[in-house]
Parts: sequence; structure tokens; C-alpha cells
Amino acid sequence: MAEDPESVIAKWDACLTRRLVDLTRLIVKTYFRSQVTGLENIPAGASLMVSNHSGGLVTFDHSVIAVDYYRAFGYDRPLYVLAHDNFFRGPVADFFERTGVIRATPENAEAALATGSPVLVFPGGDYDVYRPTRQENVIAFGGRTGYVTTAIEAGVPIVPVVSVGGQENQLYLTRGTWLARTLRLTALERRLFRTNILPVTIGFPFGLSVVLPVNMPLPTKIVTRVLPPIDITTEFGDDPDVRKVDAHVRAVMQHGLVELARKRRLPVLG
Repeated sequence: MAEDPESVIAKWDACLTRRLVDLTRLIVKTYFRSQVTGLENIPAGASLMVSNHSGGLVTFDHSVIAVDYYRAFGYDRPLYVLAHDNFFRGPVADFFERTGVIRATPENAEAALATGSPVLVFPGGDYDVYRPTRQENVIAFGGRTGYVTTAIEAGVPIVPVVSVGGQENQLYLTRGTWLARTLRLTALERRLFRTNILPVTIGFPFGLSVVLPVNMPLPTKIVTRVLPPIDITTEFGDDPDVRKVDAHVRAVMQHGLVELARKRRLPVLG
């Protein structure tokens, strides 16, 4: 039975979150040399922060943003993050919820936004996180538009966030949707893991990987930029078309992502 969304939101623990952020700060600031700019674009009230995803199974996209968010704004207002069901299997579920990482459901998103806090979402999910290296600077949400509906129903602006660098932590060959179909694993994967991909990558130290073994991410420099908020009503009127809003958000993000990518000099080094 699903837990009441308000109960989930109420679990946020500022002290535990601070300890976790202090721990991950060393990783993202030293190993990944992360930089986050544009935090002043996050409104004072509730907003839906929409970001591209990268980095494969071991990804620090959320931590990169969270470390700088809490350094800028303190711990009076949590940053909630909508996450895949797989994060909430077993005893770790309560730990994640206490640090603001909540299951990605419309009800949880609504409850989190109702607190006046920003909510971070990666609409592309696994489809985005395992995009091939040749598409590393492409915004890829896989046709998912639920984030737009969430923002419209909550009456909050969308704050686009773009990030480069994470995709360089190994070589991503394919999402492997064709491989999943060929091996007839799609139904099983969907039932167990809510995904229909079987990604193929090359990395360190195991070399070729088909999901497993999990390679160690290279210490690639990750740069993230928070873009100005998009007021949906101002841009699209009182009865916005979800598809048009989605197309506009992705276009803004694509432009921002390309700008960041152009400033990158060398892979991994940044």
C-alpha cells in the first residue's frame, strides 16, 4: 500500500541531510571538480527544477546540485528530488526519504511543491542517463511529459537545469533496447525494474559492461547551470498545451547545454 504523500514529505530531516551533503561534497568537489552556476534563478517559492541526466548507473547529478544548493540557501528549505522506484527497494527507502529523495509520483510531487520548496526532477530517467556518447550533448526525455503536467497543476514555474561532463565518465555505446528485445528480457525488466533497456558501456576497470559489472566513473569535471525560470501561464496562457510547453523547455535546455559544451576544452579534464 502506497504511503501517504504528506507523511513522506514530513520525513525530511535537516540534520541527516546536512551530514549526507557534507559527505558527498568531498566527492563532487574533489573527484568531479563540480561547478554550479545560476542558483539565483531559483525562485523564492515553489518551483519544478527540470534537469538532464547523465553518468550511467553511478551518477552524482543530484549530489552536484544539492551540495551547492544547500551551501547557497542553507537548510531552512529542503530540495526534494523525484527518483525512480528502484531507489526505494528494501531498508534504504526511509533513508532516502529523510534526505528529500522521494518516489517520483504525481502525488508526492504535489505534496512537496505545496511546502513552497523546489522539487528537482530528471524526466529522461534511464533513457537519458544511458544515452550513447555520440548523443552526450542532446536533451533526451524519451517523450516523457509528466513533469509539465505536474508544474501546470501545481501552478509553479519550471526552472531548467543543464549539466555537462557526467556522460564522459565512460564510453556509452547503446541503450540496448534492441538487445533487450533480442534476448526477450523486456517484460522481465519492466516488471522488476520498470525499464526496457540493456545498456552497453566500456569503462574502468572491467572494460565492456552490459549493465553489470558496474565500472568506476572516471573523474570527469561536471559543470551545471541553472537557467531562468519559465512561467508557463505567461508564456502559454491559461490553457497551455503540454506538448508545446515540453518542446519549449527542451529547446531552452538544448540551447543551454550546447553553450556549456562549447566551453569544454578536453574530455574528462573539462
